[in-house]
Amino acid sequence: MNYLPATEADKKKMLEAVGLDSIDALFADIPESVKLKRSLNLPEGMSEYELKKKIKSLSIKNTNMDQVISFLGAGAYDHYMPALVDQMLMRSEWYTAYTPYQPEISQGTLQNIFEFQTMVCELFAMDVSNASVYDGATALAEAMIMACDRKLQMVISDGIHPEYRETLRTYANGLGVDIQEAKMVGGTTSLESLKKLISKDTGAVAVQYPNFFGNIEDLQAIADLAHENGALFIVVVGDIISLGLLEAPGNLGADIVVGEGMSLAGAINFSGPSIGLMATTKKLTRKLPGRIVGITEDHDGKRAFVLTLQAREQHIRRDKASSNICSNQALHALATNITLSTLGTKGLKEMAVKSMRGAAYAMERFTAIEGVTLAHEGYFFDEFTLKLPVPAKLLNKRLLSKGVFGCVDVSRFYPERTNQGLFFVSEFRTKEEIDYVAQCMEVIFNEQLFK
Repeated sequence: MNYLPATEADKKKMLEAVGLDSIDALFADIPESVKLKRSLNLPEGMSEYELKKKIKSLSIKNTNMDQVISFLGAGAYDHYMPALVDQMLMRSEWYTAYTPYQPEISQGTLQNIFEFQTMVCELFAMDVSNASVYDGATALAEAMIMACDRKLQMVISDGIHPEYRETLRTYANGLGVDIQEAKMVGGTTSLESLKKLISKDTGAVAVQYPNFFGNIEDLQAIADLAHENGALFIVVVGDIISLGLLEAPGNLGADIVVGEGMSLAGAINFSGPSIGLMATTKKLTRKLPGRIVGITEDHDGKRAFVLTLQAREQHIRRDKASSNICSNQALHALATNITLSTLGTKGLKEMAVKSMRGAAYAMERFTAIEGVTLAHEGYFFDEFTLKLPVPAKLLNKRLLSKGVFGCVDVSRFYPERTNQGLFFVSEFRTKEEIDYVAQCMEVIFNEQLFK
């Protein structure tokens, strides 16, 4: 439905209904000291046609992902999503109330969530999943709340996405949880650094898989170390598509697995929309935040879906709740469900293999350029970090003029890592595109170094 503003007559009628004489009177409780005492810095009002034309003229300045060759990753991954997903999401019944409080009339929504939970459990090799949370970063924070209810210390890897760590620290600050960071050695988390930080007060140990730099952590070794000290092991899945090829965290000792499902749920639009995936073991089920859909039988013996565990957040006393999250990304959970159902295990593996092979070729092609080297030895999936002869910011600026979204400037998050770029290669990237970008990089480096 297009936006239809209320007329002056409509506004007058509504104000009369509540016994007020002006819109300002609706905000009488707001102190005058915090009110804006001037008009908003906006142009004069336009007609509907003029406004539409103006917005279109601004929107065409944006660069569409389909118009460029992109190597940007670092948490927002541009992967294939079947056309069927958008077509199915157009069905109007998915846009009704997001909370299926009445199971007898919400069987379709509840079944979708149940199947979504099942697929997340299969991806992560865990026992139980919730109906999703807001995004990957808040999923990690919720995992911390689960694990650190008694032991108020958490040891995390420096290789977890910096923005995830920032979100985690924000939550931890309010809960009094002490966050300790283990350093990286050679592209993966140092076991020695972990050993020095983990103590009897450690509630959880967390790493990313693959980590922020693209390298694959030894989950089993870290899980053993955490469990030896009585701590839970939390795994943050980097690119969710990697699980089409890599061993699932649940098979490598993880107690809680979280991740970002954006690449399965929708196109990248200024880093959104997001959906936080979260799963755990049967033992920790009652600590899992959010809602969980289960399956049972009705009075007639027919299959029925219900909200099995929802006695938290708004349903019980606040001090008894395990979390204050009381929503989930229902529409994006549906999109994830459709994507995974359409791809199947074979399709997901094909995407993962193609991404990995493309990344391996790009790494070899780029490191063949004089002055470019791999920042870390070791295994990687579809992201890798390179040492560059010029600042990544400068390289990206020049590449953009040639129709290329370059690398993520690592120094933006790690100031000590100057001239390092994080490259992501999806199944979309062709050999010809990679060769073209390698040629562009070579020219750019030569121009800059011989100025």
